[in-house]
Amino acid sequence: MSASDSTLHPVARRRVQRDWSQAELARRSNVPRTTVSAIEGDRLTPAVTTALALARALECSVEELFGGGAQSVPDGPAWAWKPAVEPCRYWEAEVGGRRWLYPVESLALNVIPHDGVWRGEPGHDVCAGAAETTLVLACCDPAAGLLAAEYARASGFRLIVLQRGGGEAIALLKGGVVHVAGLHRSTPRQPGRNAETVRAELGEGFRLVRVADWQEGLALGADTRSRSPLSAARNVHRWALREEGSAARECLDELCADASGRTVHSHAAVAEAVRGGWAEAGVCVQLSAAEAGLNFLPVRAEALDLCFAAKLQHDPRIQSLLRLLRSRSYRRVIGELPGYDARHTGELLAV
Repeated sequence: MSASDSTLHPVARRRVQRDWSQAELARRSNVPRTTVSAIEGDRLTPAVTTALALARALECSVEELFGGGAQSVPDGPAWAWKPAVEPCRYWEAEVGGRRWLYPVESLALNVIPHDGVWRGEPGHDVCAGAAETTLVLACCDPAAGLLAAEYARASGFRLIVLQRGGGEAIALLKGGVVHVAGLHRSTPRQPGRNAETVRAELGEGFRLVRVADWQEGLALGADTRSRSPLSAARNVHRWALREEGSAARECLDELCADASGRTVHSHAAVAEAVRGGWAEAGVCVQLSAAEAGLNFLPVRAEALDLCFAAKLQHDPRIQSLLRLLRSRSYRRVIGELPGYDARHTGELLAV
């Protein structure tokens, strides 16, 4: 691809001109690679500190990279990332004192109406105060729709779920466009990895709250006879791959370092790829495999935690989330899902 290609984001264009990879720009700017990727893909509007760090590394001004938008706080709402098409239905929420618009996605997880339709400008149908009573969560939990429904019922607030892998979820949290990000890197052998990841990517001043411990493993056709994930993996030629940087991809790499196939972006998509027949296997959580009627071979137990800034701990929206996770009724429901263990649900950890 030509470095002068006008379709590239200015960050990507200047990076390519220097023959740098995203990882190299991330190293030079001290910005996570997943954040660089999200910015270049117009999926993330950077915070001021991030914009300045990228501009310094690329030896240009913030205005040249972002047209000045990253330095100013507009009076009206701004896109959290640009919509793929127009007109576009959107939700609106307040995060960190700014009002953001989010292209509507995954109605399977979000059974809430949109707030308006964008046709060159916001077309507001939003109820007064809705943005301030909305919590935005980025995570890959296939049961997050259940969490959103119970949250709305118990609190009167609403929860928007953005289906993202852990790496991209943390990047969105760092960019200031979500309140909460989910990750599941901790295992019984490395119980502190979620906290270590947050500390490395975000620094101090964050909290982790446990959603559940779950099983991640191989989803295979229902007629598979193998009982060993390692032996089953040796016979797979077409994989449903998760994106690089995700815990599911890391899990697969431990089983099969040279796996090849097509990349999908959720646990449910992995299971659907196997059920549909264009992939022989993939790594996902047990719930997604069970819902697709697939055979499941567990590989490792993981801790699913939600991360949020400590300064938000007394925000009513976060307080409602913590109360729900600690409630006996929600712990019972989540503990009855295939592969979920709710014994530590609701436990809070300072990072």
